[in-house]
Formats: sequence, C-alpha cells, structure tokens
Amino acid sequence: MSRPTRPDSRRPGVKPLHAAARRVAKAPPAEPKLILFNKPFDVLTQFSDEGGRATLKDFIDIPGIYPAGRLDRDSEGLLLLTNDGQLQARIADPKHKLAKTYWVQVEGEPTEEQLQRLRDGVELNDGMTLPAEARQLDEPVLWPRNPPVRFRKSVPTHWLELVIREGRNRQVRRMTAAVGLPTLRLVRVRIGDWSIDGLDQGQWKAVPARL
Repeated sequence: MSRPTRPDSRRPGVKPLHAAARRVAKAPPAEPKLILFNKPFDVLTQFSDEGGRATLKDFIDIPGIYPAGRLDRDSEGLLLLTNDGQLQARIADPKHKLAKTYWVQVEGEPTEEQLQRLRDGVELNDGMTLPAEARQLDEPVLWPRNPPVRFRKSVPTHWLELVIREGRNRQVRRMTAAVGLPTLRLVRVRIGDWSIDGLDQGQWKAVPARL
C-alpha cells in the first residue's frame, strides 16, 4: 500500500508553506498626537451629535483623535485630545491622580471654614472626595462667556482656584455646592503640566505627545 504524500513545494503549482507567505502587511502606526483645546461653553466633548448641538468637530479638523477625559458641556477650558490609546488611558485614568486646576466663580462669599472643608475632602453622594487644594482668587482675566453668567444682584460672587486629583461626574460643582458655594462659572485652566496659556476660547494647538 502506498503512503499518502505531503504537498511538495517543489512540485509545479504548489506554493511554499512558510511563515513569510502567511504574513499580512500592516500599516505603520500613526504618529502620536496631543492637542490642547480651549473648549467654549455649550460645546459637547464629542465629535458628533444627532441633535445638532455644537461639538468638537466645529473647531478641530484632525482625523483619528479623541478626548482624553471629559469636560461638561456647561464648563469651559482645557481639554486634551490624542490618537494614542496608551496616552489617553494614562491621562484619563484616576489612578494616576493627574492634578486638574479649575477657576471657579461661586455665588456667595467664601469663608476660611468653607475653604478648609474643600481642602479636607467633602462628603458627596458617591463618597468622600480626596483632599483638594483650595484658595480664593482675585477675579481672573478671561474671555467673556457666551451667554453671560446670570447673577443675582443681591448676592456677591467670588472666584476660587480648586485643584483636584479625581475625575468624578460634575465633581467640582458638587463640591462647592456641598459647602454652600454654588458654582456659576467653571473654567479648567491646567491638567498636569499642560495649560490653556496663550489659547483663546475655541483655539487649539499641538504639543509633544508625552506625559
């Protein structure tokens, strides 16, 4: 009885079965990009919206990038965008405790006791916040908000600088409300070493893609 024969790469019409023949060409990895964007008020932190609301697409035309973290529609200031998944995770992951600095216009006159409560950590409905840095600011020089903030003439407003190392939903607003200082305007000015210095609202710039 004859034995079955293996396909022979030397026989006509038989292709060699080696690794090189099975390789699939891959596109080279995209060059890492990191974009700093000064997000205006009332702009969604996404590139599309079925409701026709303003999105990042109205300001940034760079394919393949996505936000590293979020910034609420009713908040303004620094948003980071990247095409690098690892960098995005390192920026957005709370375990890295990347400091985020906010300038916050609040209703009322802050007391030292209220500021100390923010520094010590505030009890919210999803648990105690980490200690924050909190201090009162002179009114900063900022672009006008559109639409303007609605004030109550009978109640004074003041500005705070708040530095947190978490990323809970609407955390800064909830923290100031918990100590009796409702937020009227919220502007993120810094994330780690990146800031909005030199960027007017709606402007962006590219920086080296590293943490």
